[in-house]
Amino acid sequence: MKFGHFLFHTNMHPSKDAESVQNALAEARLAEALGYDALWFSEHHFSGECGYSDALIMATAVAMQTTRIPLGFAVLELALHHPIRVAVQTALLDNLSRGRLMVGLARGSAYSAFEFRGFGTSVEEGIARTKEAEDLLVKAWTAEDGLEYNGEYWQVSFPRIRPRPYQKPHPPLFRAAMSQSSIIEMGKIGRPVLLRGKGSREAGDQLTLYRDTMASSGFNEESIEKTLDQCWVWRDIYLSDTNEQAIEEFKPGFEHFEEVLRDLRAKWSPTDAPTSTRTVSMLRESIDDPVAASMIVGTVDDAKERFEELRDAGVRNVMMTHRGDVVTPDQGQRSMHLLAEKVFPSFK
Repeated sequence: MKFGHFLFHTNMHPSKDAESVQNALAEARLAEALGYDALWFSEHHFSGECGYSDALIMATAVAMQTTRIPLGFAVLELALHHPIRVAVQTALLDNLSRGRLMVGLARGSAYSAFEFRGFGTSVEEGIARTKEAEDLLVKAWTAEDGLEYNGEYWQVSFPRIRPRPYQKPHPPLFRAAMSQSSIIEMGKIGRPVLLRGKGSREAGDQLTLYRDTMASSGFNEESIEKTLDQCWVWRDIYLSDTNEQAIEEFKPGFEHFEEVLRDLRAKWSPTDAPTSTRTVSMLRESIDDPVAASMIVGTVDDAKERFEELRDAGVRNVMMTHRGDVVTPDQGQRSMHLLAEKVFPSFK
């Protein structure tokens, strides 16, 4: 298995923004020093759910402070960007990192619809534009002798982007897939997926659906195996010496995050936006049924047991976030050490 550190650095206290950004940079440097297999960056705006907000700028800063670790987006919200601007920025970042970039994209989450309103668009418009935006992004990366593009949403004409991407023909593309329809859509074209399914069984079911769709779409076994090697599953994680200590340290900050985000969505999202059906905290769910949860909060032994379940279900790569400032920097870094030193060797 490969283990990535997801720099989903949550900070619900605006007064701590400057400190939080520096803490996130320290986490990134530590992940490389500890031998994590990848660093992933997210994009969320206006709430502190992802405290640094801008994944492109944050990944660029980290690229300048690291030398080895691959850097991936999980994900860029294409609905909030012009595809040509993304093509230019990612091509530059691919050069700055000397080919360490992985580009994960998404249509966007309806649960935080206020993010789209803040950029003058909507979830529905973002979903409608995504396929064309991704097509234009790839064509911009690869066009050598000029690009004339006349789509439904974008009409552009230019000689070529500069600099050219460092990786040829372009950085690897991923797509976040949260629903069965999205998994099937990506399986049909063999696009690696970033998954969030609860528990090992659901993650395994998602990967089986993805594999079966690739097979029925004509991909051979070698291609399927190569693509599955690039698929990742997301887990929130926090480790301490005992279960009680882990919960005591993680619970206040995480439940405060859930409360603040719930209130922001209620106030700022459109009245017809979907709301979560969850009636208890994600942490409470993981305590009540850790096997079926998408969080791992406990001890080294707990983590080993959950990763064994994931491995047996067919999961090959796990991206893990400590949610940054939900716990103190010292607590988060200690958890990262426990994972790298006590857990990873059992799965490498």
